[in-house]
Amino acid sequence: MADITTSKPTTGGTSMNIGKILLEGRAFFALVAIIIVFSILSPVYFSVGNFLIMSSHVAIFGLLAIGMLLVILNGGIDLSVGSTLGLSGVVAGYLMQGVEIPAAGVILYPPVWAVVLLTICLGAFVGAINGVLIAFFNVPAFVATLGMLYVARGVALLMTNGLTYNNLGGDAALGNTGFDWLGFNRIGGVPIGVIVLALVALVVGLVLARTAFGRWLYASGGNERAAELSGVPTRKVKVSVYVLSGICAAIAGLVLSSQLTSAGPTAGTTYELTAIAAVVIGGAALTGGRGNVRGTMLGAFVIGFLSDGLVIIGVSAYWQTVFTGAVIVLAVLLNSLQYGRSGR
Repeated sequence: MADITTSKPTTGGTSMNIGKILLEGRAFFALVAIIIVFSILSPVYFSVGNFLIMSSHVAIFGLLAIGMLLVILNGGIDLSVGSTLGLSGVVAGYLMQGVEIPAAGVILYPPVWAVVLLTICLGAFVGAINGVLIAFFNVPAFVATLGMLYVARGVALLMTNGLTYNNLGGDAALGNTGFDWLGFNRIGGVPIGVIVLALVALVVGLVLARTAFGRWLYASGGNERAAELSGVPTRKVKVSVYVLSGICAAIAGLVLSSQLTSAGPTAGTTYELTAIAAVVIGGAALTGGRGNVRGTMLGAFVIGFLSDGLVIIGVSAYWQTVFTGAVIVLAVLLNSLQYGRSGR
């Protein structure tokens, strides 16, 4: 006779499945809860216009978070992204103000496309220095990027003498207008910064899911030694993720300075912590090898919508910091439950 108990579902198994769904989809559920709560607390929160404004703010954090995701998937950390953002904005502002050539007695005003390209190259250069120090000189990622945090911030302060470059919209007579295009223009009602974030997220998502580099990144982050023995060029992968992180930080710096039409040396302070928080809230393991762009984007929107919602309802800036910190601690706790103590 057949054992009828084997086909009988157990309550424990059902509850575990529900718990797993809630755990893995925590960022989505948190975002929905934030929207519902603040929509009840403020009548202006739940509107298309406000969502677009908040999304333009999220674009900055989202770009930094994508670069940070790549680094964390590799088992590293990048504490320099906030300073790289600030330095990138300052360099863009410096170029938009005109570059004086003392020998010729003239001031050159580079076109906006050249400013954007040079700024992105700067971000890649900063990331490359981090990557080389970590991959080829075995400097711990925390130490290398912490040092770069201070170096990049110091260079930005030296370039500006602690001041801010203002009025970066450009001058039609000089032919360098259009820098504020990233910050103020919209396509189909959607801010350009949000579109840039969506394009970067799409490209990185496809790279992670459908290319050899994506497979190498997950493999080296999961077990670097085993990946190396399997033929994965782990050092090149490591340098590449820091270069990409620097590029994402530079693009974020361009978007931010374009939105403000100004660039200050202190821009991006503590943004690296927000980027890490977005990645963790999105479900990535801090030990590497686990995570995706979809979760990271949800994490960025959770932080952005939470921060803007607290501002809208008039919560003190001090309490905003407390709430954000609590969300980060909760996200790390949930990561521990999801992956276990080892992070796997």
